[in-house]
Amino acid sequence: MTLTLGHFLSLGAMLFALSVIGIFLNRKNLIILLMAIELMLLAVNMNFVAFSYYLGDMHGQIFVFFILTVAAAESAIGLAILVQLFRNKSNINVDELNTLKG
Repeated sequence: MTLTLGHFLSLGAMLFALSVIGIFLNRKNLIILLMAIELMLLAVNMNFVAFSYYLGDMHGQIFVFFILTVAAAESAIGLAILVQLFRNKSNINVDELNTLKG
């Protein structure tokens, strides 16, 4: 059995749908929201790599490196902000963090 482009695209669509469901079902914990956003970016990256492989073009795979770089920076900055919020408020629930005053 060979894997076709449809297999990769359906897996990417399932991962993307799982991350959207994770965002809508869990709106209280910021760490899980960040993980769902990362899963969404990885699903898009898998589609880029699949199209790049099947079209024989390297531009999709190069674009994935840029997306992964931005995702890593977003994760590091988001986690630093969460740590700072936890130190100041002793809680990271979204419902209780409705104001971001200094």
